Amino acid sequence: MRTYVLSFQQIDHTILMTTGGKGANLGELSSIAGIQVPDGFCVTTDAYKEVTENNTALNSLIDELSTLHAEDRSRISKVSATIRLSIENIPIPKEIESAIAAYLNEQESYAVRSSATAEDLPTASFAGQQDTYLNIIGKQAILQHISKCWASLFTERAVTYRIQNGFGHRQVHLAVVVQKMVFPQAAGILFTADPVTGNRKMVSIDASFGLGEALVAGLVNADNYKVRNGQIIDKKISSKKLVIYSLPTGGTKEQAIEPAQQNRQTLTDEQIIKLEQTGRKIEAHFGSPQDIEWCLANDIFYIVQSRPTTTLFPIPAANDTENHVYVSVGHNQMMTDAMKPLGLAFWNITTPRPMAIAGGRLFVDVTTLLASSATRETILNTFGQDPLLKDALMTILEHGDFIKLLPEGQPGKSEKAITTVGFRTQVKNDPAIVAELIRNSEAALEILKQTIQTKTGTALFDFILEDIQQSKKSLVDTQNLNGILGAMDAAMWLNEKMSAWLGEINVADTISQSVPNNVTSEMGLALLNVADVMRPYPEVINYLQHTKAGNFLDELVQYKGGQETRDAIHAWLNKYGMRCAGEIDITRTRWSEKPLTLVPLILVTLRTNEPGAAKRKFDQGLQEAVKKEKELLERLTALADGEQKAAETKEMISLIRNFAGYREYPKYRMVSRNFVYKQALLKEAQQLVQANVIQEQEDVYFLTFEEFREVVRTHQIDYTLINQRKNDFRSFEKLTPPRVLTSDGEMLTGRYKRGNVPTNAIVGLPVSSGIIEGRARVITDLSAADLSAGDILVTVFTDPSWTPLFVSITGLVTEVGGLMTHGAVIAREYGLPAVVGVENATRLIKDGQRIRVNGTEGYIEIL
Repeated sequence: MRTYVLSFQQIDHTILMTTGGKGANLGELSSIAGIQVPDGFCVTTDAYKEVTENNTALNSLIDELSTLHAEDRSRISKVSATIRLSIENIPIPKEIESAIAAYLNEQESYAVRSSATAEDLPTASFAGQQDTYLNIIGKQAILQHISKCWASLFTERAVTYRIQNGFGHRQVHLAVVVQKMVFPQAAGILFTADPVTGNRKMVSIDASFGLGEALVAGLVNADNYKVRNGQIIDKKISSKKLVIYSLPTGGTKEQAIEPAQQNRQTLTDEQIIKLEQTGRKIEAHFGSPQDIEWCLANDIFYIVQSRPTTTLFPIPAANDTENHVYVSVGHNQMMTDAMKPLGLAFWNITTPRPMAIAGGRLFVDVTTLLASSATRETILNTFGQDPLLKDALMTILEHGDFIKLLPEGQPGKSEKAITTVGFRTQVKNDPAIVAELIRNSEAALEILKQTIQTKTGTALFDFILEDIQQSKKSLVDTQNLNGILGAMDAAMWLNEKMSAWLGEINVADTISQSVPNNVTSEMGLALLNVADVMRPYPEVINYLQHTKAGNFLDELVQYKGGQETRDAIHAWLNKYGMRCAGEIDITRTRWSEKPLTLVPLILVTLRTNEPGAAKRKFDQGLQEAVKKEKELLERLTALADGEQKAAETKEMISLIRNFAGYREYPKYRMVSRNFVYKQALLKEAQQLVQANVIQEQEDVYFLTFEEFREVVRTHQIDYTLINQRKNDFRSFEKLTPPRVLTSDGEMLTGRYKRGNVPTNAIVGLPVSSGIIEGRARVITDLSAADLSAGDILVTVFTDPSWTPLFVSITGLVTEVGGLMTHGAVIAREYGLPAVVGVENATRLIKDGQRIRVNGTEGYIEIL
């Protein structure tokens, strides 16, 4: 039997599918002692279903809507409008009308508010998707507006939002809240966590006179109050020129505020403190940060809604109540996308110490390093390669009370985690060292490939753990570290001394061009050679321009030149196919697993380069480096003590040339070994599919490494957990991780503090010298890359998988990056002017705009 109406006192969160998100939350709010909620009732989803389910014409329209995509805007608009009109014209059955009338007082004014089952959820707010009507009087008017609320489930905006968020139109039903009107002197919104900074300990209150509709509709600038622990931290009093009041006969009206009252504080300080306490009580009840709608009438605060705040970045779990400071790993690794649980777990296994996890991202806890005077300066200088990151950490230190600084000279618990510079004195300047390191690594990889084939079941997992531990030991081997750090230290020395002695800045950028043994830059040059193989064959090119076939490599052989092209691509994949966009996440699809994703890169390379470009680009970079070295040594020799300075400089240049290329190899080594592990693990996953333990191979990506091992052992799996993690991952994908995150939830991105840039220039970090003008191509998906000769790439981040595009561009701008991240290293080697760490670059710069990139000073100008 269907229930059509429930009072707030009969409602709690367990019947969300009956009352919708708003109704369920109002029922919960009504049960909290000391919280005032205007009385009311909920017309349930049973009533909505009764009215709509058996209407053949309506269901036919909804079926049509379900076939549309978000891009079909005109069709969505037309079909949605027809559906709304149809719902509004359906008579409400007598049984439902009687149930509603039993709760109504014909003389009272009511707010009639939509409450969808996909609304005010922890993962998606759906805020403002459906309609609200205020100050409605009389049964017939209320019934009419209930129908309008039902119809508002199919506004164009609501339909598009559902499509974009993967909600089926038949999955969502609508309840309607009918609530007694409050005629407030003031109203507004309270966030129990600051929506701007994410700080969970800072309450943010917006307040304006009259009904809250003026504030929600953006008609007035509200006051804003920041409150923490009963103290008002900040107040911004806005000029409020407009107020919305209820009319005695129903409806609302706008009214101008007298000039003398426009700048009056909406709430008294005592009311602000009381409202903070109310917010904290509601947050404690729901167990998560809340977005609360309130109004003030007769000096009583009424709560008319509370919903979870869905846009906050999660906080890493901690085993104590101390303050913590976390630094984003993704910003350092040039991959800020969310990672799946197996990818997160695998990265943690391979790192020297466990990292914190939040929002599908990895973070390093640097609290003790900042607390100790013995390590604080070192950590700030280390992170100083990213000025935004350093500024964010300095901001926290300037808070004063957040980190408890240890007494002078007392070491922090994690001091050993700091790696200091100054390695050049330990480096033997012998190019044979790099060759030997690479040779040993490749031999070890071949042994791994052979040995892992003999491992199955839980023994495979044990073998992988042991192999990773042995691999980690070789990475911190002194010779390996010297190979990585020698050139970095030499480059810093060279830039510092040439600036002091000759007044030249960033000379190491030119010296670093076309160094040997750089596996990442070689990858881009090798793709140029692939393009040259297929260049003489128009049939092959035409086929690749149009194919969507997963087996395109097999189909190539039917065209003239197809076999040669296929062989060239296979050879390239054999060396680089373990890479992909976001390669630090082992769950990401590799190029060799889906070669079709490589086709756009090949076509861009072909279109933007002339035959023989690989050798020509390398030779040009080498000539520029040799020319710069000769010029520096000649100028130095002419100085006082010039012979000594020139000798030291020549040694540093030699170190850079011999070792800079190896900087890219350890990542390639790690990704290569991880791919071998992944292939073996996917065989285990496939056996689980065949045994009907899991539904599809990729389900194991939503398990941790240990959980995966346990499923292999027991053949038991909890799909509730898998489905929850899939939902979590979808919500994490929409979040943008901060560079720095605190245990209070405060997100810090940092600011550049430079004054030597032109007016209106967009500031970033210079990582590869030179100035270039060209067309900006804003590309956020590598598979959608569409470049022409002379273009400047603007994107969020560039891990090694993006660097094959570098042979086709003239400049680079990224939102994420530092001096020694992969994109910066390869930009320098190719001689591309590059500016990284440009906040919101993909939004500030429009695709197709002509821009000037100053990679020497670190800014971009829109021309």
